[in-house]
Amino acid sequence: MNTSSPEIKEESGFKFLEEGEGDVLLLLHGLFGGLSNFESIIKYFSSKYKVVVPLLPIFEMPIGDVSLDGLLKYVEDFVEYRGYDSVHVIGNSLGGHIALLFGLAHGDKIRSITLTGSSGLFENSMGSSFPKRGDYEFIKKKTQETFFDPEIATKEQVDEIFDIVNDRNKAIRVVYTAKSAIRHNLSDKLHQIKVPTLLIWGQQDTITPPFVGEKFAELIEKAELHFLNECGHAPMMEKPNEFNSILEDFLKAAN
Repeated sequence: MNTSSPEIKEESGFKFLEEGEGDVLLLLHGLFGGLSNFESIIKYFSSKYKVVVPLLPIFEMPIGDVSLDGLLKYVEDFVEYRGYDSVHVIGNSLGGHIALLFGLAHGDKIRSITLTGSSGLFENSMGSSFPKRGDYEFIKKKTQETFFDPEIATKEQVDEIFDIVNDRNKAIRVVYTAKSAIRHNLSDKLHQIKVPTLLIWGQQDTITPPFVGEKFAELIEKAELHFLNECGHAPMMEKPNEFNSILEDFLKAAN
């Protein structure tokens, strides 16, 4: 799910986008995500912040390292390599899960956390009903279910996910990562999160339903929860204007 305009840098084993100057917004994508998921955030905030998107190596890591711990280490190494002293971290789906793990491990580097459709407590994942290879219509339906409006799911997105599940090495990594996410339930650790936390949830999210956002709000001390109507699992894609407005107000207050 790449977009053609942003420049992806490759340095020391990291692939990432970095645009703008100022406080760092570190964006973490989900299991099937990528740069295009954050296109509206990158465009809106790069005039005010340094917007950074590391491309998580879910499909490139050695199979023995495929886990949330492995992805967390990648993010830790990346932040250290780039020399970011403090970050506002924003995560969608699996990226939110990694954001929480990073916040729990590095409270001194985190200024705020924003979660949207985050795993970590409960999720209906594709891994539990993994598609038959070659079943394009199934993949199309599953991709469309990410959104309230199925038309948001582009053919490019469907094709990319179809290619992933039909590549045996990538498909195995999807299953391993999904199982690792289920094992890393954070319900007994979220009270340790002490930084301002923003929760933006789609009212019609079927993957991490609204009660998940409510539970995060209950368990995280300094959390504020916003629901967006007619919106599914990726509010920053489906309701970009509302999402960016809420995020901007939150970031101003968190500074």
